[in-house]
Amino acid sequence: MRQLKLAGLSGSLRRNSHNTAILRTLQERLANDIALSLLPLDGLPLYNGDLEGPELPAAVAEFRAALEAADGLVVCSPEYNAGTSGVLKNALDWASRPANASPLKGKHVLLMSSSPGFMGGVRAQAQLREGFASTLSRVLVHPSVVVAGVHQKIQEGRFVDESNIQFALDAIAALASEIQRDPAR
Repeated sequence: MRQLKLAGLSGSLRRNSHNTAILRTLQERLANDIALSLLPLDGLPLYNGDLEGPELPAAVAEFRAALEAADGLVVCSPEYNAGTSGVLKNALDWASRPANASPLKGKHVLLMSSSPGFMGGVRAQAQLREGFASTLSRVLVHPSVVVAGVHQKIQEGRFVDESNIQFALDAIAALASEIQRDPAR
């Protein structure tokens, strides 16, 4: 069986991003038959329909190609003002084109979120779930992976809450299982 290739998207650009720390920690703990590559979002220009065409901006073309090559996505978002981050929304806007034929169509997606608050970013997940539905992505039906009080669970750039780590790893395993069962794959 070939290695499953997952693309990770962190909804934060901060150098010491909690969401990126979560993804990196999970990346190191995955089973050998699953690889998680983090895709950078900081080089993507703001979405502008005037830039769509045969010659996309280089960063957009690379991002879309990486999404196309991935078997599935693992998205970890902060919650800003009861929603997802602008950088993640921008990336999804670029990835959602052309409508109904984008690299996201049929792509299996696991949503995760984090927040210093007690709800762990669940409202950002609700917004993302709706956005991914419009791209015809296949968001994993699974108990929500949320990291509440995240500022206390990241130490020296590492996600250290073992119960949260195991829950997220179980969700990734469920995503992998769903991808492997997909007859369209």
